[in-house]
Amino acid sequence: MKLEWKRTLRTSSSERFLATRNGRDVAAVDLHHLMDGTVAGTVIVLEGSGLGDADVPALLQQLDEDFLPGVDVREGSLSYTVVLGRVLGNWEGVPDGK
Repeated sequence: MKLEWKRTLRTSSSERFLATRNGRDVAAVDLHHLMDGTVAGTVIVLEGSGLGDADVPALLQQLDEDFLPGVDVREGSLSYTVVLGRVLGNWEGVPDGK
């Protein structure tokens, strides 16, 4: 599976990515780099993306290879929670009076 990744947020300890395939959003990923050197990730496979359960291992492997060279699931330094989700919309703060 060939995905394109776009980093949408980066802090000193966290990153957020959006995965696309053929120009279509298919997954969102939050990675949290913890103080003990491990990484905890949440992967949201978007409903209707065409990705199924069988595609998840390849998605995680590509994410690991592209962005997480110092950690590994097999070694216990990387863990993921995978969720199937539907985008409901974006809510953003708006200053009073606008």
